[in-house]
Amino acid sequence: MMDEPTIRAAAPPRKGWVSLYAVAFAMMLVAAIALMASSLGSLRSIGLLWISSALSLLAAGLAVASAVVPRRG
Repeated sequence: MMDEPTIRAAAPPRKGWVSLYAVAFAMMLVAAIALMASSLGSLRSIGLLWISSALSLLAAGLAVASAVVPRRG
């Protein structure tokens, strides 16, 4: 009696980078701080609003990338 060879399915690539997600979270916190600082300054300058918007967009992009980019190893 011969043993039948076992066929193993290749495991799907692991996805998700926790470190990218953590950086995105930190960027959202900095964006919130910039937004609060801008509102406390009675919106005299919109520079902080632009910084807050840019950080929010970058954080959203990093959060998506953290879920889409496959991990190494």
